Amino acid sequence: MTNNIRKVVFPVAGLGTRFLPATKAVPKEMLPVVDRPLIQYAAEEAVAAGAKELIFITRSGKQEIEDHFDANYELQSELAKSGKDELLKMVNEVLPEDVSCVFVRQPQALGLGHAVLCAKHVVGDDPFGIILPDDLIDGGETPCLAQMAAIFAEQGNSLVAVEAVAHEDTDKYGIVDAERPRGRLARMKGIVEKPAPADAPSTMGVVGRYLLTPRIFQLLEETTPGSGGEIQLTDAIARLLEEEGVMAYSFAGKRYDCGTKLGFLQANVEYALKHPKLGEEFRDYLQTLTY
Repeated sequence: MTNNIRKVVFPVAGLGTRFLPATKAVPKEMLPVVDRPLIQYAAEEAVAAGAKELIFITRSGKQEIEDHFDANYELQSELAKSGKDELLKMVNEVLPEDVSCVFVRQPQALGLGHAVLCAKHVVGDDPFGIILPDDLIDGGETPCLAQMAAIFAEQGNSLVAVEAVAHEDTDKYGIVDAERPRGRLARMKGIVEKPAPADAPSTMGVVGRYLLTPRIFQLLEETTPGSGGEIQLTDAIARLLEEEGVMAYSFAGKRYDCGTKLGFLQANVEYALKHPKLGEEFRDYLQTLTY
């Protein structure tokens, strides 16, 4: 088994109900942060980590995601005719030519673990990454998944990205129990899905980045569905850490929870301020606002 990450899974079959009515006809992953949809930020992060195959777990109503990564010859032709070379270059470079996309339907909404399991026949016996596009992470020069891929290449242990969360918010995250960290890494002793604050083993919450060995698929197949018939990825990881060891990784960077309206707005403001063409003008505009 290679320690290089060449495949990344994107579970994008959710309904996006928090953003209704905006997501009634548009997938939440296609909502833009400044000038790119969330799913493109996720894809670019995967490519930066070495991915050559992007695996999207979708459902009906998500055709726009597939269209985004497909060629649009009519648009490209019009841009070329109009001499809009910069825009044409932008459209042509949504993904590098050596990166391919695979779209797999999740027939039922049976949890994150089930969504990941739907990718088994595509991933095969390779280690792979998982990116949840709702979690937009600005990792600076080295994106979060690339940070994790470099560690995996050296150690070969599965990794889960974590960050400190408020004690009262542990019931919103998978929470890890880990040994004393060495730098940004800590060997996990346990993981529990959304514990009440009184029951949480720590305040280290799992965020939407994982690097896992293919053993996880068999463990997911053996995982007993929980509430609502859902298969929890957390439950399978709890078994995986007993067999192979799993590391909790405190990533370098800032996470924006774009699954919430506030987090989405924060991401738009901060990414706009850093935009090479819009940043200065936008900053000047913000300074004119008084309340």
